Amino acid sequence: MTETELEKGPRGLRRGRGARERILSASQQLFRDQGINGTGMDQLSAVAGVSKRTLYQHFTGKDELIAECLRRFDPEILPEVFESTDLTPRERLLAVFDIHAPLCPFIAAAVEIPDPGHEARVYARNYKEGFAARFADTAREAGATNPEQLGEQLALLLDGASARSRVLNADIFATAAAIAVVLIDNAIPTAAAPAPAGATLS
Repeated sequence: MTETELEKGPRGLRRGRGARERILSASQQLFRDQGINGTGMDQLSAVAGVSKRTLYQHFTGKDELIAECLRRFDPEILPEVFESTDLTPRERLLAVFDIHAPLCPFIAAAVEIPDPGHEARVYARNYKEGFAARFADTAREAGATNPEQLGEQLALLLDGASARSRVLNADIFATAAAIAVVLIDNAIPTAAAPAPAGATLS
């Protein structure tokens, strides 16, 4: 039996099933825990439980793997928050600060990859612009007088909290959320804000 026939056999199929997903899962874990530059292809292969040959059959190299990890991280930009029908627009703006990773993978990729034209850097930039746009759209729904400005402010605040949390190894997001409340309340005219429970109109 040739090697090709063995690979096509039942044992080979079982061994190869889900290899791409295992590679991506291992990459996301290792990139998060020890950084992109600190992770080698040999280690990726070992953690994913695949041969390097199999790894390169699915990905041409580390650059493609990094970009695919970013593409898969949050393709719709927090739909569980921004598309929630159970929260008011103002509540959605604040809810973003309750969902956070130890360090945003898009920031991490931009720090570790110096080439601004690298596919992962381009994707990270597009994602960050998309996130600010999501904030701005929701701010517009909430009645903000300058939704684009508020969107940029909240995006900057969120990214700053992510980076500072990593540097200090402390949870900064409660403080960031408190600052977000001030920014949001200053940006939304009182008339546009929902009336307090039990309030009556004169």
